[in-house]
Amino acid sequence: MPARRVPLADAAGRMLAEPLRASVDVPFADVSAMDGYALAGEVEAGATVPVLGRIAAGDSGEVTVPRGSAVRIMTGAAMPAGADRVVSIEETDGGRDAVLMRTTPPAGAHVRRRAEIHRAGDPLLAVSHRLIPGALALLAANGVTQVAVHAAPRVALLVTGDEVVPPEAAPGPGQLRDSHTAFLVAAAAEAGAEVVHLGIARDDPADIRERLAGGLDADLLLATGGVSRGELDFVEPALAELGFRPLFDAIAIQPGKPLAAMVLEPPHQRPLLALGLPGNPGSAMVCFWLFVRPVLRRLQGIDDGFWAGARTGMLTAAAPGASKRDRFLPATLETRDGKLRVTPISPRGSHDLAAFARGTGLLRIPAGSSPANAGDHCSVLPLAADWG
Repeated sequence: MPARRVPLADAAGRMLAEPLRASVDVPFADVSAMDGYALAGEVEAGATVPVLGRIAAGDSGEVTVPRGSAVRIMTGAAMPAGADRVVSIEETDGGRDAVLMRTTPPAGAHVRRRAEIHRAGDPLLAVSHRLIPGALALLAANGVTQVAVHAAPRVALLVTGDEVVPPEAAPGPGQLRDSHTAFLVAAAAEAGAEVVHLGIARDDPADIRERLAGGLDADLLLATGGVSRGELDFVEPALAELGFRPLFDAIAIQPGKPLAAMVLEPPHQRPLLALGLPGNPGSAMVCFWLFVRPVLRRLQGIDDGFWAGARTGMLTAAAPGASKRDRFLPATLETRDGKLRVTPISPRGSHDLAAFARGTGLLRIPAGSSPANAGDHCSVLPLAADWG
């Protein structure tokens, strides 16, 4: 995705599109690491020294500490001239006018040195650094108020099927409510993308083609349903009429086999990928997690791919085997006793929305695997940051 300059408050979670350098020294000077007393040279334990004043964080007045005296200093305050160490307040007795030293702090004790974190001009963050909240704090500390990030991908979504009606409609005989849009809008947003809805298309080639044409200015074109080998599956022919070239139209997975991928290449302004997701909700969800989410993340400069981010866990219940295709099951994840525990959910089929809706992880059963037992190791893809 191209770079776009946005206010720092709008950059959370985005990927940095330009290298940034520090604008200030951090710390700005030698400063105290704690509340205590700044000293000039060694003071023996048991000695009482006069206190010449107090320096708080933010004070700009210049103070000099001669040997044999102290200045009360607060955390983050600049060290006074002559001082080379700090004794913490917990290691002293006394206070305003004189203080008793109960320890002998070495030179440099409790002093944060100027620019020990970074100097002005030092590299701060590199291209493709993800702007987590801590990174935003670092930029703010360096006076950055706007930053160039990779723009959020725009996803054009088309739902197809004569049987599909909006969620607010009462389904008639043979009809069902659209569940794809709610899932894909939320899942795309979680992946950092924005969705533009192209509506619900009838099983009519002209209607499908016209609606898909309305999404050619997006960064990714998604369609649900109409990508199998049935008599009324018109998505791929419609994309072909719009100039898209096929990449593949089947994947060796269960569920989700009829996933279609096509690309529209220049003279369109840039290559545009179109993905046709299967119509069954479980299949569409699996294809999103395995293929669509990685596409959206890579568009934003985030390194990702099929099964990237998977974890090794331990089954808490038996899991079925797989024949000629990798099989994916929804599962719930829990960390207990330092171990990732994976509980498989057995859907009745790819139409079992209730089963897939409960999954916080996707369990992978490789092709040719025998059934597994509780306690066996497994590979699972967490589906959300708060899965555990």
